[in-house]
Amino acid sequence: MSGSRGRVARPDYPPRPAPSAKLATMTEAAAKPAARPSTLPAKPRAFSGIQPSGITHLGNDLGAIRNFVALQNRGVAEGFETIYCIVDYHALTSSHDPEILRLRTLEMAASLIALGLDPDKCTLFVQSHRPEVTELCWLFNTVTPVGWLLRTPTYKEKRANQPDDINHGLLTYPVLQAADIVLWKASLVPIGKDQAPHLELSREIVRAFNARYGETFPEPKAVYTEAPVVLGTDGVKKMSKSVGNTIEILGEPDVIRKQVMSMVTDTQRIMRSDPGRPQVCNVCQMHRHFGADYEEVWEGERTARTGCVDTKKLLAERIIAHYAPARETYRELMADLPRLRRTLEEGAERIRPIAEATMAEVRERMGLR
Repeated sequence: MSGSRGRVARPDYPPRPAPSAKLATMTEAAAKPAARPSTLPAKPRAFSGIQPSGITHLGNDLGAIRNFVALQNRGVAEGFETIYCIVDYHALTSSHDPEILRLRTLEMAASLIALGLDPDKCTLFVQSHRPEVTELCWLFNTVTPVGWLLRTPTYKEKRANQPDDINHGLLTYPVLQAADIVLWKASLVPIGKDQAPHLELSREIVRAFNARYGETFPEPKAVYTEAPVVLGTDGVKKMSKSVGNTIEILGEPDVIRKQVMSMVTDTQRIMRSDPGRPQVCNVCQMHRHFGADYEEVWEGERTARTGCVDTKKLLAERIIAHYAPARETYRELMADLPRLRRTLEEGAERIRPIAEATMAEVRERMGLR
């Protein structure tokens, strides 16, 4: 081995002396912040978000919005806050047209108000109007293992739905979701049971943060909607605009009739005289939400006293009648967009103090201040 090409030997320095017990204690104290008292709110807060997919459909109402309204009214009666958000940051993972996003955000806001959310009883705002959530999302990223995100049903589903646009936002979607909830230190989240795995990940992220930095956030708990997963007009997949199997409850009556009449019923009932199976018929199951006499409707199908066409016509008329007041309110709101924007801006401003207080505490706990 040539000396000119060999590695230059480094001199053997004597080892550093071990720190004194006093110095070690000081170092340990500096690394470990003093315990802080809990800052959790005295009363629970409720929060949920919904994507700005435009005008709501029947699945949105039965699966989420009715639960939002019920929790809003419960909050008024029991004295706790309810906060609802149109999550436009989340929408950017799949929607990239600015004008469409702006319009759909306003359409969703008008739909929510028309279907029962009252800005005087709850807070309704747009996610991007309180950008503190993106800072909290980044901070949560630092305590969230990548493995947790790779296993989430949302990520797997969205990868399949948009294989040509697998952006980073799809992976970190649940982290932003966790930040959405606990920025307000919310502990109640109205969701459908199919969303339980996503909420559990938010709980895991909260536990990871609290374990590292001290008790800062409550672990959010689900307030489940009574409605099961709402199937679309195809009777197979969950009702969704991306699938094209929706019933546009705030649309024109003729549109609603056409969509309801296209619904798949009991596939084994071939002839009008064949007895039906209401327990597997999507149309029959929808009737339970639009009339106390739904069991009579089911019996008509079971005994072949009524046909599928009759049952669908009845359902269409009941949906049209049920949503008539909401349809009128929606039109009024969309005819006055400046007023609608002010409502959303006032909601974001109303909860500014909560967001600022939470982030001040988080920065201090993490050593950023």
